[in-house]
Amino acid sequence: MPRTDGDDGRPHRLRSVLDGPTLALSWLTVLPVPAPRGRIDRTRARRAIASAPAVGALLGAAAAGVLWCALAAGMAPALAGLVTVGLLALATRGMHVDGLADTVDGLGCYGPPDRALEVMRSGGAGPFGVAALVVVLGCQALALGVLADASRWAAIAVAVAVGRAAVVVACRRGIAPAAAGGFGGLVAGTQRAGMLAAWSVVAAAAAVVAVPERMWQGPAVVLVVLAAAVAFTAHCARRFGGITGDVLGAVIEGAVAIAAGALTL
Repeated sequence: MPRTDGDDGRPHRLRSVLDGPTLALSWLTVLPVPAPRGRIDRTRARRAIASAPAVGALLGAAAAGVLWCALAAGMAPALAGLVTVGLLALATRGMHVDGLADTVDGLGCYGPPDRALEVMRSGGAGPFGVAALVVVLGCQALALGVLADASRWAAIAVAVAVGRAAVVVACRRGIAPAAAGGFGGLVAGTQRAGMLAAWSVVAAAAAVVAVPERMWQGPAVVLVVLAAAVAFTAHCARRFGGITGDVLGAVIEGAVAIAAGALTL
């Protein structure tokens, strides 16, 4: 019988290659991209996380476009930054914002890891989570507004994209999931050192143009952000007994805030 995937297996390999970007777009954005058919296992989840920085680049370009339009329409830079942050939250279904609040609430509670995870699953935002949202999203909005006012469009795209590159670092080998099921169980510990190194180099190289008058600043910011993601996920893994999908949301939002803020210096 003839093989439905072709004698050389090329259609099957092509679907495997496209699995990652397609699943990443489905997971990380509201774009009407159909998720790949079949069971989503750790192999497919690994490919999706490896494609997250590319999705971040698309979101970064969109954020730069929104800011350009807002300033061209006469909007104040700070307000334009706030609108852009809000649109980014909508474009990602608010998942990362929710993850930031839940993670900070979990870190702020007393008790063993099980108690912290219970707080994170409660569904509401406590005082620590609300404070984190105000500070982190406020920093993002103000920093993006400053960058837009200085016409540093590449820096805006880099800041948003590096937040997704930090997810690759957060899912590095050796980081365990806090629970067997859920998003964390699918993606924690899936990224090999080679993938971490590849995206770190790509992000640092892309950041060279973020601050044209100081070409070293962009790559330095990227490396600091990725190092912060390593430290933060290691702390969360110790506190919660592993990482969850909420932790990854916190990594994204925190990384964007740090990157955008540092690129204004």
